[in-house]
Amino acid sequence: MDHNDTLSVMENLIETCKDGQKGYQDAGSHAKRSDLKTYFDEQSLERARFAGELQEERIRLGKSDKKDSGSVSASLHRAWIDTKVSMGAGDTAILESVEAGEDRAKEAYQKAVTADLPENIAQIVRRQAASVQKAHDQVKSLRDAAKAAA
Repeated sequence: MDHNDTLSVMENLIETCKDGQKGYQDAGSHAKRSDLKTYFDEQSLERARFAGELQEERIRLGKSDKKDSGSVSASLHRAWIDTKVSMGAGDTAILESVEAGEDRAKEAYQKAVTADLPENIAQIVRRQAASVQKAHDQVKSLRDAAKAAA
C-alpha cells in the first residue's frame, strides 16, 4: 500500500476512535444504570487508547502529530442523543444510539483490516478490530436485554 493510503486509513481510524471515545463518554453521562455508566466509561477510555496507538504509528511514519477531534456526523449524532434524552428517552434509546455508532466503527475497522497495511500497523488494526467487534456485540446484547425488560 502506498504511504499516503496507509496514512489515510490510519487517520480514518483515529477519527473513528475519537468519535467512539466521545460517544461513549456522552452516553455514560446520560445513562441511568450504574453498570452502563461504568461500561461506557471503560469503552471511552479504550477508544482513547486506540486513537493514541494509531497516532503514535502515524508519527513513526513521519506524519507530524495533529489535532484529531472526530467527525462532524458523530458530533451531530451525539447532539441527537442529547435531544432524545432531554425529551425523556431512557437507557434503551441510549443503547440503540451507541449501537448505531458501533455499527459505523465496525464497518471502518472491517475496511481497514482488508487494506494492504504494513504488518506492524495491520497487527494493531486487527487487535483493535476484534475489540470493536466485541464491544458492538456487547452493546447489542445490552440493548436487546433492555428492550426485553421494558
